[in-house]
Amino acid sequence: MNIFYPIQILADWLTYSAFQIIPETLLASAVNFFIFDTIKIILLLLVIIFSVSIIRSFLPPEKIRNILSHEKKYVGNFLASLLGIITPFCSCSAVPLFLGFVQAGVPLGTTFSFLVASPMINEVALVLLLGMFGWKIALLYIVSGLLIAIFAGMVIEKMDVRSLVEEFALNGNGKNLNLPELNWKERIEYAKTYTLDIVKKVWIYVVIGVGLGAWIHGYVPADFLAQYAGSGRWYAVPLAVLIGVPLYSNAAGVIPLVGALTEKGVAMGTALAFMMAVTALSLPEFMILKKVMKTRLILLFAGIVGMGIIFTGYLFNIILK
Repeated sequence: MNIFYPIQILADWLTYSAFQIIPETLLASAVNFFIFDTIKIILLLLVIIFSVSIIRSFLPPEKIRNILSHEKKYVGNFLASLLGIITPFCSCSAVPLFLGFVQAGVPLGTTFSFLVASPMINEVALVLLLGMFGWKIALLYIVSGLLIAIFAGMVIEKMDVRSLVEEFALNGNGKNLNLPELNWKERIEYAKTYTLDIVKKVWIYVVIGVGLGAWIHGYVPADFLAQYAGSGRWYAVPLAVLIGVPLYSNAAGVIPLVGALTEKGVAMGTALAFMMAVTALSLPEFMILKKVMKTRLILLFAGIVGMGIIFTGYLFNIILK
């Protein structure tokens, strides 16, 4: 039996009995979609963020910086990208930690791998994709996100761009701090507090995102979006990326839209490329980065990541055709 079946029963009862909405109408479809997805996503967020928070309690920022300063070439890029999965920052809030890595002496390429991975692939994105599309799509997305982050960091490291970083950002001492150890009671308390804090911050994005998705699901004609961003149009993927860059949201706000868009005929790769661009590339992020690096490096970073996202979007469309 589907583990979400009880939630569907509750959504059906609320829609048709409690709210007395006539079945098989556009309103009923939208309301049922909204109730089911909102409850499912919030429950998944509570479970998975709590689990990841326990893992994170073993990895305070100082220890993370120590791990990322790996002597072997490109190992740091891989580790930084993996750590991005368990650090649920949006593109803007990842910048201060990125600056801390640079000042601690972590290689620039490694810090850029983290800067890409942190907003793009985190437990919130995993929860939403898992709940809406299943584990295969979620796994494929995580792998592609990791590869983009690793590749971007490797390219930037090869190009030796330290001259494009502001001098103050490079003046760190790179020393490690003594780290306090937590017992299991403290870890559980930390995970509980952190989980509730994150859910409090993102629940409104979930509601708004699912609400917009429900509206698209119920009211937008099935062939409207497919006409302009359907899988048969070669320019759909780069267009989706260009549209996504000026926007600013986190995974909680944009992934529900992905579900609704794919239902209306937009190819999965195109919809996910849009989501990647919104979460990993944003104008507010670039404005913050301007304080620590020159415009040329920002454009280089955006270009490398953007090309990786476009490639991944086309690849998804081919694999999932």
